[in-house]
This record gives sequence, structure tokens and C-alpha cells, in this order.
Amino acid sequence: MKSFAASLLPLALLATAAAQPYKTTPIQITADLTEGPRKLYHAEVDIPVTAGPITLTTPKWIPGNHRPTGPVDDITGVVFTANGTVLPWRRDDVNLYQFHVTVPKGVKTLHAHLDCIVTSRATQKMAVLEWEKLLLYPVGTPVKDILVEPSVTVPTGWGQGTALIPMGPAVPSLNSGLPGTTQKYGVLSVEQLQDSPVIAGQYFREFPLAPDVMPKHYIDVVSDQPEDSNLRPQLLAELNNLVHETGAAYNSRHYTTYHFLLTLSDVAGGEGLEHGQSSDNGVNEKSFATQTSQLADADLLAHEFTHSWNGKYRRPARLYQPTFEEPEQGDLLWVYEGMTQYMGNVLAARSGLKTQAQYRNDLAASAGSLDYKSGRIWRNTEDTAIAASVLRGGNPAWSNWKRGQDYYQEGELLWLDADTTIRKLTDGKKSLTDFQHIFLGKGGNTGPLIVPYEFDELVKDLNEVVKCDWATFLKTRITSLNAHANTEGIEQGGYKLVYQDHPASDAPTAGRGRGGVNVWYSLGLRVSTEGAIADVRWGSPADKAKLAPGGKIIAVNGVVYSGDGLKAAVVAAKGKTEPIHLIVQTETFINVVDLPYFEGEKYPALVRVEGTPDLLDEITKPLTTPDPASVAKERGGHTAE
Repeated sequence: MKSFAASLLPLALLATAAAQPYKTTPIQITADLTEGPRKLYHAEVDIPVTAGPITLTTPKWIPGNHRPTGPVDDITGVVFTANGTVLPWRRDDVNLYQFHVTVPKGVKTLHAHLDCIVTSRATQKMAVLEWEKLLLYPVGTPVKDILVEPSVTVPTGWGQGTALIPMGPAVPSLNSGLPGTTQKYGVLSVEQLQDSPVIAGQYFREFPLAPDVMPKHYIDVVSDQPEDSNLRPQLLAELNNLVHETGAAYNSRHYTTYHFLLTLSDVAGGEGLEHGQSSDNGVNEKSFATQTSQLADADLLAHEFTHSWNGKYRRPARLYQPTFEEPEQGDLLWVYEGMTQYMGNVLAARSGLKTQAQYRNDLAASAGSLDYKSGRIWRNTEDTAIAASVLRGGNPAWSNWKRGQDYYQEGELLWLDADTTIRKLTDGKKSLTDFQHIFLGKGGNTGPLIVPYEFDELVKDLNEVVKCDWATFLKTRITSLNAHANTEGIEQGGYKLVYQDHPASDAPTAGRGRGGVNVWYSLGLRVSTEGAIADVRWGSPADKAKLAPGGKIIAVNGVVYSGDGLKAAVVAAKGKTEPIHLIVQTETFINVVDLPYFEGEKYPALVRVEGTPDLLDEITKPLTTPDPASVAKERGGHTAE
């Protein structure tokens, strides 16, 4: 016999469904990108409602950004109507992402129109939609429980790339008074829609990858120039290898399909943002045109792909929140981003996107940057993760003292340390791959789920691989203050971090400056090619000489500034006693500055320690058998037409 409370349960559920009809009837949203070339997106949203007050919101805390970057300040033209009548609304006085509306009696659908000003990722030939730009939905319900049925309208002749499931062919439309085509997609949750970006463009191409692997994988490309979207066979072969290598590394797939979304443009802006079933990747027009030009971005696709396992499927428990309004807590980002940074570079080498030598030189650059990161003496790795939302996108001035998103590179060194430690403790019989099969492969192959974790699970799963005091191992490395980088993994890998007087010759990516002159490890300056000082290393010769970010070097040793002249002065001063003489402009003032530096040029590099196992090459060796020639022949791609 049912209890009285049990007999009331169905009525309670019915009442909840009536009060929240969007949990059973999807919100309808049509995103209109036809005016993307004019830097405007539009949306028409139909929300199932009942009479009375309702509060609607746009997303605030954006997964993958780890901070409140929802573009509410760019959302404009907001108009609510019901049965053709315009309704008044009021923005919340505290939470500026929220809109209060009163729904009249008898109204079952509330219509909203909104626009978004788009200042990047849109050109005359392409547009990228991250859904937080146009999403609008009721507050107070977990976003995984709100249903939505999306459609996307693009200019006539443009193709669309996304992991969303199309429902039939695209049809002609005339939204915003412009000719276009509208593609309708299948119903999903608001949580999953926000996680499913769309790229669109006139020069759209889609290439299938690894046809022997299920689920299906694709790379979708849009570009500003027609020839750029026709990717090289060798690159497609490397991406084919990447799909195979992730299967071997993680022993699972957590998506029903996967789309690499790639924009190639010198004006649209860069991007690297992970999603469960896709990734939004933006690089310069010719970044993947040749094997050499791709080196600067060689790990991008591997990094964002890895996030499908580490970050999207397995996510730190407090970084994952039931709504996009609640703050994300980033203390475990050294796992989310750090292990992904490690594996992104390792997988790039295993797949052929970079060579093993280039991997080692990039690792040297990463370790050297941390080794000369002055702020390590006061701010530990864990705090860079906890404070991620305020450290992202900061001013470069004194950034080495402030520190930034160092949980990426610190995590890379930590997980290399863990990998080589496992290999050492098991005489090479096991590795971090065994841990990842347990931790990232938990549950086997799944759809796009989110399975949260805490620190204790990391320790437990590592101990399943090999017994060790992993709690102390991890805690020490993320909470200790140390003036120098953690190079234990490099040393256990058979190498040593050194500083030599020339950049590495076998990898174009090693030793590269940030668009300027590399005198960071010598003078302690980040300088543009025009002489502008972006940053000064705390405790460096430049710091002791009282140079400051924002200044501009006018002359070096009596000669008008040039990057080559500055580097030549560093070389000429080696072993001497005469300081380097600078003339520096700071605001409207001119100063003469002497730099007593006599140690010559310095660039980080890894040198082999003879007589030790070369674990770095072992780690970056493919786990599967690559066949780039056969893969390249199979990939022709097809156009939007």
C-alpha cells in the first residue's frame, strides 16, 4: 500500500512540470549569423512559460574559460513579446545577466529577440558561434535539465561545421532581410548546447578522419581565402594518427561524434577552446600551410582534443557547477589544464605534428620560462589555479612577478615527473598511460557525460598503478614555494635543463621571442622589435637598473635601437667590464641607463645525460602504427556546395 507522501509524489512532479514547461517542451532558438560580416549576430528565442513573473538569464561563468566571461555587455536589442505584444522588462539590480519579465495570463510562449555585438571571430567570409553570445533561458534550474532545440541561419552558400546533429537538410530563409539558409538541429540540453559551437563560412570544407575508428571524427575548416581550407594531405595524415593515438592513450571515447573546428584567418583572432564533442580552434591564415609554419601551433589540436577526456568528461568537482551563474572553483586546474598541457605536447609528437627533437626543445622553453619565473618565491602553483579567474588576460607588465596561468606549464612538468616516476618505480613496465586508462577511461566508452572528481580520486587511481605516497608527491609540488622549476621529470627522463649561448638549432619553436627580441634569460627584458619594454624580470639586471615595463629603448651603446643591435651588445659585453649603455624613453622623459651584465646570451635547452635511459623519446614514441602515406591519399574533403 502506498504511503500518503508517496501518493502525492506524482502530483508534485506534475506541478513542477507545469511550473517549468521548458523541462519537457524545448526552448526554440534560431541563431542568425547572416550579419556576422557586420559584426552582429541575432537570435529569436521562444520559451515555454506559464503566467506570472519569470527571470531569464544569459550564461555568466563559461566552461573552459574558468571565469565569468559571458558577453552580457555585448548583448543588445533585447525585446520580449507575447502574442505580438511588447512586454516591459527590468534587468536585475545585482546580477546583471538576468532579466525580469511578467508573463500575462493565457500566454504559453514568451518570445525574445536579442542581438550580440561580435568583435572577433567574424569576418566577411566566416563566423564562429559560441552559444553564450545568444543563449537565454530561465534561472533556477540546472542547465542539464533545460531542453532546447537550436537552428542556425548563415548567408547563402556558406557551410556549417559543428558536432550538433542536423535534422534534415538546410532550407532557404530570409532572416534579418538577408538571404540565407537555416539548419535545424536535434533537441539537447542548454548545458550541451553551450558546449557545441558552430563555425560557418563561404570557404567551408569537411574532412573525415580515421575511418576505421568509431565514433566518427572530422575536421571542419573555414578560411578567408579559398585555398587555405584545403588542408595538406600530410596534416590530415597527422590528425588521423592523433585520433588513433588518443584511443591508445585514454582507452575510451566520450562522445557520439567529434569535430575539430578550425578557422584560418589573420583578422578573425586566435582561439583554443575545448568542448566535449568538438573544439574551437582559431589560428592565422597560413599557420597550417607547411610543416614549418605549423610548429607554433603544433600542439593546439592535440591539447583541445585531450580536453574531451580531461576537463569535459572528467572535471574537477567544484569547477563543475549545475548552472552557469555559480562561480567555478579552479584549485584542480593543474590537473584539468596541466595534464592536458603535458599530453597535448606528447600526443603532438606521437602523431607527427612535431618531431621528438621539437618536443624536447619546446619542453626546454617551458621549463626555462618557469625556472626564471620570479613570482614562484611567493605564489605557489595551486594559487595560480585558485586565482585563475583573475589571472587570465592580465597586463604583461611585471607578469613574471605576479604570475599568470602557470598551472599549465607547472602541471606539464608535474605530470612528466609523475610519468617518469611510475616508469622508474615499475622498471618501465607501467607509465602514466596506465593511470589515464583508469582515470580518464572510467566507465568505458560513453556519450558526452560529465563525471566530477576530487583530489583523493587522483591519489587512489595512481596507487592502483603503483604504490607510492602520491598525496605527498602531488601536494608538495603544487603547494611548495621554490625559486626554480621542477625539473625532476626531465632529469628522470635522461636530460638536464641548461642555458646555452644560442637557440636550439633543430627546432624553430625553441628560443623564440614573443614577437620581439629574446633577452629574457640574459638582461631580463621582453622587448618588441621597436624597442618597447613589455616586461622586466624581477631580480634581473634590467630590474636592478630600474628599467620598467612601458618604457622604450631608443639607443644601445650610442646607436639607434634595433633588435639585432641589442643582442650584439649582449654578446660583445660577455667577459668584459664595460656595461651596456641604453637611452630609454619613459613617458615624456629620457634617461641614460647602464646595464652591468657580462654573461652573454642565454637560451634554455635540454642536453642528454649519458648513461641514463632516454625516457623522453620513449614517452613521445607512437603507441600505434602510423601510416601517413595511405591516410593522405584517402583525404580529399568536400566543399559546402
